[in-house]
Amino acid sequence: MDRHNVPGIEAKAAAEAHRADMLVQDEFGCRCMTYWVDEERGNAFCLIDAPNIDAVTKMHDKAHGLVSNEIIQVNSNVVEAFLGRIQDPKGYADNHDSTLKVFNDPAFRIILVAEILNPISLQQQLGKDKAKQLLRLYNEIMRNQIRKNEGREVEAEGEGFIVSFISVTQAVNCAVAAQKGLHVAGELLNLRIGLNAGMPIDKSKDLFGDTVKMAKYLCSLGKENQIMMASIIREIYKDDGKNNINNKNNFKWIDPIDENFLQLLFDTLSTNYQNHQFDVERFGKKMIMSKSKLYRRCTAITNLSPNALLREFRLLKSLDLLKTGRNISQTTFDCGFNSPSYFTKCFQKRFGISPLAYLKELS
Repeated sequence: MDRHNVPGIEAKAAAEAHRADMLVQDEFGCRCMTYWVDEERGNAFCLIDAPNIDAVTKMHDKAHGLVSNEIIQVNSNVVEAFLGRIQDPKGYADNHDSTLKVFNDPAFRIILVAEILNPISLQQQLGKDKAKQLLRLYNEIMRNQIRKNEGREVEAEGEGFIVSFISVTQAVNCAVAAQKGLHVAGELLNLRIGLNAGMPIDKSKDLFGDTVKMAKYLCSLGKENQIMMASIIREIYKDDGKNNINNKNNFKWIDPIDENFLQLLFDTLSTNYQNHQFDVERFGKKMIMSKSKLYRRCTAITNLSPNALLREFRLLKSLDLLKTGRNISQTTFDCGFNSPSYFTKCFQKRFGISPLAYLKELS
């Protein structure tokens, strides 16, 4: 998939460029599957089955000369999950030219991420039967609201959902209805929902990579059964009063300045958490902040000190690593801990179960 930044682009011009590509595609071993155009934001996206990036560039150059600002490799199943199609929609044609398929389908999407307590930790707290009952309820309510609000389920695991919406209103309605439907169960599950919006191609090499990543970051900031919303959601959402989004117990907005800091904070953690020498002092240097300023900013936004946030980040990463079959010793050092005994102590305190017992539950 590629992205073209074309300020002022119109749907008909995008359709003409798409047709021009199709006329020369065979020459370059390409198959132009479909396109999306966002007139409001001046972007067009092409989905192309091609042998390599160079072939896409040469095809565009011969067809119409529009340069791709970014090209990434994507999985067609993932594209369909996020965007709803991988071919041109049927039934669209220009009134004066039947060979021209004109449609204005922006690739801009609202992304909802829902996360709950790790299922094994949930079992430790509530017992297996109660935990299974709550997990069934959670999955049932989430999927019911996703269908009702015309969302597309991109990914689902035992403790999380990633959902794509065309409408910001439907995305917010889904989050609110799920929150209300779970009610007290949402607090027991430690349900957290993050909402963000963006384009399929951004700085990340993954489809909607940065958008999903920020929605997950927002989940980590929320309280039990709370909906966290990125600044762009606040900008585009028109509140009709039905959802009472000003209720700070159920909703929390993040402003652009804090959002930028949050992005830098977690990106720094992602890059450095595996280094056991990465401590608060190095954390501050990477963030280009004094230790005191980092402490103030970090605690104000995440309610955790930099040291506690780093430990939490490493422990959450350890859950993913243990799921891949790594042993405790490997996981210890791959997550940046100095010793298996200290890692075990932190893990037990955080999740209520030892890493060894957790591994046995996974098997």
